[in-house]
Amino acid sequence: MDFFTILKAIILGLVEGLTEFAPVSSTGHMIIVDDMWLQSEEFLGKYVANTFKIVIQLGSILAVVVVFKDRFINLLGLDRINKKTGNNQNRLKLSQVIVGLIPAGVLGVLFEDYIDEHLFSLTTVLIGLVIGAVLMIIADLFGPKNPKVQTVDQITYKQALSVGLIQCLSLWPGFSRSGSTISGGVLVGMSHRAAADFTFIMAVPIMCGASGISLLKNWQYFTLDALPFFIAGFISAFVFALISIRFFLKLINKIKLVPFAIYRIVLVLVIYFLYF
Repeated sequence: MDFFTILKAIILGLVEGLTEFAPVSSTGHMIIVDDMWLQSEEFLGKYVANTFKIVIQLGSILAVVVVFKDRFINLLGLDRINKKTGNNQNRLKLSQVIVGLIPAGVLGVLFEDYIDEHLFSLTTVLIGLVIGAVLMIIADLFGPKNPKVQTVDQITYKQALSVGLIQCLSLWPGFSRSGSTISGGVLVGMSHRAAADFTFIMAVPIMCGASGISLLKNWQYFTLDALPFFIAGFISAFVFALISIRFFLKLINKIKLVPFAIYRIVLVLVIYFLYF
């Protein structure tokens, strides 16, 4: 695999890492960049290229684990009292995370084949970007101005389930997992930061599961030649995600969702006029 091919993987990793935590759809951006310019299907094949777009997100997920390491230690019960997080009785529970994961997890397994076959295209991504932007605008307009849930530790089981149900929308590429879940969290009474924290914590198991399923399903299409492409993309996504996640978490409570929604709509208009 030559240098320019590896460079394409690094570029896709950069796109993934910088967009995974912003509510703009990292998968959608990778599909746009790949379909319009990089054309990874030509040298990887359709199924391996689609799997790459899912598996590369594990680099970003590893960045989440690094940033939220104390939180995950607490959730897994590896410490009874975490000095940084206080009494476990008043903390976010693993069972609440599981409740939030169930809806999208079930639908993801049931419709994984259909999503891979029909929804990984530029047209479907543009549709998802627009509809997701509308949801984000609605969340900012109609969400409570002074939400009761200011931190992730105040989330209830009902709110966790509500966010999990809205997360199902993100199975459509371009809708954005963080865009749908942060919007859902805001609409059910969370602050933007609390909704963002819950979104990123849920992302770890759900993306690990999605990547594992995709790898097992398409294992027969892989060759050793594709391995450097996957490794380069993974490392690139991890590095750029580590940089972007801290910045985004500081920013989200200040600017909220509307600026990201406007960006999504402008992006769709630009691509429509350029590509169609």
